[in-house]
Amino acid sequence: MSDNLTSADNQQERLNLVGWVVGFVDGEGCFSISINRNATTKTGWQVQPEFVVTQGERSKSALQVLKNFFGCGHIFVNRRVDNHRENLLRYCVRNADDLRDKIVPFFAANPLKTSKQEDFEKFVNVLAMIDTGTHLTLDGIAEIAQIAQTMNRKQPARFLRILRDHTPDTSE
Repeated sequence: MSDNLTSADNQQERLNLVGWVVGFVDGEGCFSISINRNATTKTGWQVQPEFVVTQGERSKSALQVLKNFFGCGHIFVNRRVDNHRENLLRYCVRNADDLRDKIVPFFAANPLKTSKQEDFEKFVNVLAMIDTGTHLTLDGIAEIAQIAQTMNRKQPARFLRILRDHTPDTSE
């Protein structure tokens, strides 16, 4: 890439990189919401939004490009013990400020082209719910869980009652 940040060549390189990022995330990325038991929280549950892109270990440089591009996140190694010959790497952004200030504005300005755009929109909705404190009540967590279970699936899954003993009126 060019060292001259204001040159026409550099602007073209930036546009090319933006297009590459959108396409790469469309193919290999995921916006997800995890809900986990956590005894240290008021409700006993923790909501964790996450942006992830995965690659085999030989393609680590592609994940490094993403990390440098967004200026946040971490690359983790998932050691494989199955029949695959290389480890799986995950570029993850979990920090709420980074998600709100870097990841969301980028994809709002540069929409994804596949069904992952719908997952992104749900992800943004859940982040807004977290911002208003919805995740601090059991009813709010149940509402977030209903959204989360429809993400990253070819078909919506049945709502899993993760709050079994806490929300007896939640339909299955």
